[in-house]
Amino acid sequence: MGDPALSRRGFLAASAAAGLGMTALSGCGGDSDGGSSGTTTIEWWNISTTQPTKDVWAGLAKKFEDENPKVKIKIVQLENDAYKSKMTALIASGKLPDVFHTWGGGVLQQQVDAGLVEDLTDGTKAWADGLLPVAKQPYLLDEKVYGIPFDIGMIGFWYNKALFKQAGVSAPPTTWSGFLDVVRKLKSAGITPLALAGKEKWPGMYYWAYLAMRTAGVDALRKADEDKDFTGAGFVQAGQHLKDLVALKPFQKGFLGAAYSTPTGQAAAVGNAKAAMELMGQWAPVVEADAGKGLGDDLGFFPFPAVEGGRGSITEVFGGGGGHAVRRGAPQAALDFLKFFASQATDLELVKKTGVLPVVPAAESAITDPNIQAVQTQLKAATGFQLYLDQAYAPAVGQEINDSVGGLIAGSKSPQQVTESVTKTAKEEQ
Repeated sequence: MGDPALSRRGFLAASAAAGLGMTALSGCGGDSDGGSSGTTTIEWWNISTTQPTKDVWAGLAKKFEDENPKVKIKIVQLENDAYKSKMTALIASGKLPDVFHTWGGGVLQQQVDAGLVEDLTDGTKAWADGLLPVAKQPYLLDEKVYGIPFDIGMIGFWYNKALFKQAGVSAPPTTWSGFLDVVRKLKSAGITPLALAGKEKWPGMYYWAYLAMRTAGVDALRKADEDKDFTGAGFVQAGQHLKDLVALKPFQKGFLGAAYSTPTGQAAAVGNAKAAMELMGQWAPVVEADAGKGLGDDLGFFPFPAVEGGRGSITEVFGGGGGHAVRRGAPQAALDFLKFFASQATDLELVKKTGVLPVVPAAESAITDPNIQAVQTQLKAATGFQLYLDQAYAPAVGQEINDSVGGLIAGSKSPQQVTESVTKTAKEEQ
């Protein structure tokens, strides 16, 4: 990942650009109350802001406190983009929360390079070895463990079966040309085909990432990162395919200003049957029901279609999961909390109440939702896996992909310009 000092300067520059002052960053990290009680406070930052997950996680923190009366859990819950911005500034300040959400990959690598994250290899081996191997991969860096997963999954299309039927679509598409045909049929029936949170950029990135996987192949994405060169023909073609979709005007009115989980955002548009599809992860049904009404039995799932003539396969999946990392020098109670969160009892509760995919093999039997079962089936049959690009790559590269693809969707960048902008940023990060 390069010189840790350079990484640190990158974080400082990013936080300055975001206008996040260091005065707002005090108070992170747990400590003893200094009194006779000897209570240790663990600060836990996560992105579980929607229901029922928010309350379930708060309940788990209370359960841990009851089992460990000398420990208090201070929960800080932030929406996805706000969390990323705050964490960038915290990393620049050199002090992280005791336990914090991570997706692994290049972002975690930079945090490790900066000397801010605890090596969990030895401290968790006795119980972490039993977790699902694929779920642990994003947090294994240089053969060392720096994070513990609580979820694993993939991005795919969530769709409204009733709206498909209304438009005369009998089955989900399996090819990109077939997908574009479905979009046209939905529009002809007066139905908004897709919901998109254009304001937040990362949901749009999913389209380009999958199209790059389907045209250039999953190995090409890894090689492009290694070579710092995203200008290959397959990546330009991915942008052109996305441009073809955008030309059909498939998204809801005002999508460029729409957020993901707000009452007027992407998830609500699908959950309230105002749009037929969204490209999102395994958490989509829960957020659709929280932000909107939810679709119940009308909700279905299908994998991102294959692109005719592309090098990728429909069985290569894009996604990741959620995990927790620990700041370097955190109290032992922070590791104890990770063990509690990765236990079979906790995983069963998460699967049953929040719809996550299990990381403890014994908890798989708790999956009852047919759509979550469909995701699990696709994931287990995957022949290739690519972590979210804004987490797999260095933070600046991931952000540039999000921004450039956002520009493509908004009409301000060409497919070629996307690849050139990302390559320029990748080379600057060397």
